[in-house]
Amino acid sequence: MDPWVTLVAAGVFEVGFTTCLKLEERSKWFIVPFLICAGISFTLLSEAMETIPLGTAYAVWTGIGAVGTVLVGALAFGERLKPATLGLLGVVVAMIIGLKVLG
Repeated sequence: MDPWVTLVAAGVFEVGFTTCLKLEERSKWFIVPFLICAGISFTLLSEAMETIPLGTAYAVWTGIGAVGTVLVGALAFGERLKPATLGLLGVVVAMIIGLKVLG
């Protein structure tokens, strides 16, 4: 599999495990999907880092996780997003794209 696709998938599973942390406030049963998502996320990140440099992979992984988690917070948990927050998330997305283009 393409290492960039693997890295994006790792970031998506990072969003999964952070979301499970929030859901665990409601039910301790979310520890199981948390552990599954975390295991998959770290495994995919490790696989991607076989080809993508460490710093680039980590920056993209955390960027995807941060943007995705903020969006889940807004869409699923009703957290408010200020216009400045959306603008800064756009900057993070632009930086992720820039790392891909330059990587």
